[in-house]
Amino acid sequence: MFPNFTGSARSKRQVNLSGRNNNPFAVYGGSKSSPSPQPSQNAVAHAQQERILREHERRRPPAATRIQRTWRGHQDRRNIRNKWRQEWDDREGWNTSHLQKSPYTTAEDCLMQLRLLAQFSSASSENDIRRLHHFATRYLLSPEDVTSGLSKDAWIYPMFRLVKVLIAILGHGIVSSLPGPMLLDILSLLATFAKGSDHFLAPYSQEYYQSINNVARYCSNEEALRPVVLALLGQYDCSILAYAGFAGETLTQADLPGFRGEPQALSRHLDYSLLASAVDTSLSHSSMQTFLVSKSHEELLWLLSYFIFFRNESRKTNGATPGSDAQYVRVLSKLISILGNDILNRIDISQASSILNHTAPQDTSTGDSVAVSHDKPLPDFVRLQVSSLISQDNLSGPLSRIEASTSSSLGSGNTSNEAAALASYALILLRVFPRRRDEIQMWLYRGSTSRQTGNQGSLPATKYFYEAASSTTVFQKITKDPRETVAMLRPRLANGEVSNSGDRDQQWRIILIFLELYTFIMKVMDDEEFLSGTSQPMAGVSWTKQSALPLEKIETLTVFLKNLAFSMYWNASEIAGIETQEATTSLATYFGKEGARHNDADMDDAMRAEEIEIGGVNSMTLTSTKGLVTGVLRMLYERDSRRKFLPKDHWLMTKFFEMDRFIGLVVEEETHKHEIEDSYEDVTETHTHDIEDEDADMDIPLVGTQRVQQIRNIERLRRQQRRTARRKYLESVTPRLKILENMPFFIPFHTRVQIFRQFVTLDQIRRRGTSNPDEWRFTLMNSPTGNISKYRATVRREHIFDDAFKAFYDLGEGLKEPIQIRFVDKFDTVEEGIDGGGVTKEFLTSITNEAFGASNGLESLFVENDQHLLFPNPSAVEERKETLRQVLYKEDSPEWNENIRDLLRRYEFLGRIIGKCLYEGILVDIQFAPFFLLKWALTGGTSSASKETSYRANLNDLRDLDEGLYQGLLQLKNYPGNVEKDFSLNFAVTDTLRLTPTQNKTVTRELRPNGEAIPVTNENRLVYIAAIARYRLQTQPYVQTSAFLRGLGTIISPSWLSMFNQSELQTLIAGSGASISISDLRAHTQYGGIYALGDDGLEHPSIQLFWKVLEKLEAEDLAKVLKFVTSTPRAPLLGFGYLEPRFSIRDSGADQTRLPSTSTCVNLLKLPVYTTEDVLRERLLYSVNSGAGFNLS
Repeated sequence: MFPNFTGSARSKRQVNLSGRNNNPFAVYGGSKSSPSPQPSQNAVAHAQQERILREHERRRPPAATRIQRTWRGHQDRRNIRNKWRQEWDDREGWNTSHLQKSPYTTAEDCLMQLRLLAQFSSASSENDIRRLHHFATRYLLSPEDVTSGLSKDAWIYPMFRLVKVLIAILGHGIVSSLPGPMLLDILSLLATFAKGSDHFLAPYSQEYYQSINNVARYCSNEEALRPVVLALLGQYDCSILAYAGFAGETLTQADLPGFRGEPQALSRHLDYSLLASAVDTSLSHSSMQTFLVSKSHEELLWLLSYFIFFRNESRKTNGATPGSDAQYVRVLSKLISILGNDILNRIDISQASSILNHTAPQDTSTGDSVAVSHDKPLPDFVRLQVSSLISQDNLSGPLSRIEASTSSSLGSGNTSNEAAALASYALILLRVFPRRRDEIQMWLYRGSTSRQTGNQGSLPATKYFYEAASSTTVFQKITKDPRETVAMLRPRLANGEVSNSGDRDQQWRIILIFLELYTFIMKVMDDEEFLSGTSQPMAGVSWTKQSALPLEKIETLTVFLKNLAFSMYWNASEIAGIETQEATTSLATYFGKEGARHNDADMDDAMRAEEIEIGGVNSMTLTSTKGLVTGVLRMLYERDSRRKFLPKDHWLMTKFFEMDRFIGLVVEEETHKHEIEDSYEDVTETHTHDIEDEDADMDIPLVGTQRVQQIRNIERLRRQQRRTARRKYLESVTPRLKILENMPFFIPFHTRVQIFRQFVTLDQIRRRGTSNPDEWRFTLMNSPTGNISKYRATVRREHIFDDAFKAFYDLGEGLKEPIQIRFVDKFDTVEEGIDGGGVTKEFLTSITNEAFGASNGLESLFVENDQHLLFPNPSAVEERKETLRQVLYKEDSPEWNENIRDLLRRYEFLGRIIGKCLYEGILVDIQFAPFFLLKWALTGGTSSASKETSYRANLNDLRDLDEGLYQGLLQLKNYPGNVEKDFSLNFAVTDTLRLTPTQNKTVTRELRPNGEAIPVTNENRLVYIAAIARYRLQTQPYVQTSAFLRGLGTIISPSWLSMFNQSELQTLIAGSGASISISDLRAHTQYGGIYALGDDGLEHPSIQLFWKVLEKLEAEDLAKVLKFVTSTPRAPLLGFGYLEPRFSIRDSGADQTRLPSTSTCVNLLKLPVYTTEDVLRERLLYSVNSGAGFNLS
């Protein structure tokens, strides 16, 4: 009858979301007069609101039930506590005349009162605190058989409960109002109960020691505090938790509660191994970040210093314990990495000014400018403990307790935890203590590990870390393929996720500490020791020789370093995450007047990429790593340049370049580099000068200007960051240039020479619009603003240097342009001739001969070593000062300063003259000392990290300075006896100043603060040798060398100089030392007069005789002939086709008795028409050996 009936008579619920009301009798919006329907969204909102109301109604009854249940529970607990309190009061006779004051007589009674008190006591109730004091009084008076009666387990939990109440009381501010006797009794009770319930209380040790710190602010009774502090520091299952709380809360305080000023007394009660384990666990636990955030740097400094102190005290009494060194270095690594800047800025502040007085403006061994810090100094205790880290026990000691078997069992790609921990520790010390770098490296170098078999002696630290480093996956992969470097250095994977680099960081730390250590060894190891390395133990030889690596391992090391360094520069964009398309667009637009505003993100990306931490070590960034790797690689290359020990072409990496296009691509990068720099300078130059002028006015702090100074400091920092970011961005888009600057030996020498000449031509076109001197002169003479006269000078033959200095010093960089010289003799007669380049050549060769070949009065600007190689006179500035003192000049007066500046300007001018010779391709017969030339080569390759890639003074370079000093230091280094007793040296050096030809003065200078009081011992002799080398090669000649290099850099860009090593630079200056090619000279010789070639192309018979004579001459005589004509005995680098002016021969008559003569200014040989070979040979050699030239014409 009803086919749709389902069995339920209840109608279905109607849900209407249409927004229309289906009830025809209903009104809209509650208003009878509203005829319009509601929109659909109002209906949805209304339905949602109703749903929320229904949900609230549903939750209301359960919530009310929970509230009532909670309240009833609270009421019940309060009632029960009141009931227990009343029971306790009745048993004690509280608030009655029957109050018990005598000791407890039975253990049951005492335990019952303890249980009741532990259940109802409240830290916020003053009456309960009085009850606690009353109980403490009775308990402490009770005999031991009462307080220790019954089972121990019956007492522990009530004690634990009551201790938590006592902690709450003592950690609250109410403790300041407690009477003294009450506080002492409560502390005694706390010490007793804490010791009895230490297992339960250990997890709450943080709150426990926090409360003790609070009490220590108001309680001066150290004896009462001591047992409380020591209560949890026993040996039991959970003692590490107790030590963790103790370290985190007590050892972070300047004043130790209960042991103020007596940390040694506390050390007698501590178990150092438990303390080390606890701190190590706290710093390696997942909650480490929470722990560090809760502590200020000042608190962590105290934790660090106390940890060092307790370790040293433990070593005195117990010696080394197994595993303690590993924990020790891990803890120190983590704490020092956090506190590095604080320690660096605040340690030895009082010595900063003295350091400034004893060193050059910049310590080039570290690259760190010495500046006086404005931070408050470290507390004496902290400074003493932190300084003690740089010692044999803290560096050599941990290494000596590592067995070499750990490294030999690494296997492929594994890492020694001990080696990684010690590497991390040493790396952080090197970064935090840059001024004590040599000491840290020395103590690490002196360390050794025990070999796997006991009868083989010890394994030097150098070999241990090399074995550990070479066994890592990072080392092996990069050695096989340089492209692996990108994956090993990039912190993120391609999908943007952070890579799991924990083990990789450990591997990098081992590699980096090996490189740091090897840098030190290279400074103190002479070539003989370096080449004598072997894998077998050596008895009876110096430690330096034992530390030398075998040559086959050095070859492997150089391959690794080559691949790593190459990829760090070549793949800089990929490592930095900069898209390669940026390098293919117009680079100038990035720094143009509009583009400069839109390229911030690119430079910021480059900046952030260079700040990537390598190995997880603070301040060991990609930049400093790049510099360290480059520095070690260049040191190895310099060794190989002196004494070949690697295969031919080992250093070349031409297979990674398109060599047929290489020169053009490099020149293109150089062009783009100048476009970027010029565009950037156009945008920022005016703004920068304005800000710098304003900054100069704000040097003196004025009242009310603090905010302004702060803003200016921020702006200055931003400018510096912008410059750094721009430089790093340039590195990423000019990889070939950076490789040439930092690792030029990857490219063949002749290719680099061609690039150098291309750079000079490019610079000439950029400056003049043409490389033709005559076109430039014509343009300048026809320009309304041109002034050709400043490029012309009249020079007296007797005073070439002084006249040239007066005429051309003010030109500065303008000395690059063609100059014109007129010579006058001593009678002021002008030598006729037109300077088409030849007179300029004679001028430059003459000025160098005068400046470098003779002394300037009593002051020699340059001096010679035993091999007659030149270098700046190290005493020139000090000798000038002594001379000024003798004539009564006042120090720092305008006249005094002007005299010193005049001397330095002469060094600078000499640098420009040598630069001019290089710029014009003019060879001069001057031989410089290799260590001096090495400074040239390292002036431009410092873009990555100046302190790593700049010149490093070393023992071998001293040989080029002073052979006697070198031999003496070598003897000191290898002396087997007592150095302190037999040599009687200290860290001071004596300089001899030449005042007159017959008068000298000696001056003593300290190599380090208070150096005269520091003896040279067997332990620190290597530091002394490094300090002597640094002083003699860097600090003493710093001002003179800087002035010369400044002048040289004015003409030749430092980045161009860095493309060559010291021997290659000497070749650029004076020509190739290789045998002279007669055929090459003959093919590029020009003939004049009757010797000019005719249409048949046949040479004149006298010319044929001339070449026949040359072919028969000995090499020495041939070099003399070449010097006779060109003023230099060496051939041009790229052959005689590049000799300017060309080698020329013309006739000078038919008289057979006439001698040949020359005009060296134009490389012209005036050869009479000789008819026989014997006469030609005799006359030619006579002229050459007599040193005659124009005068014998």
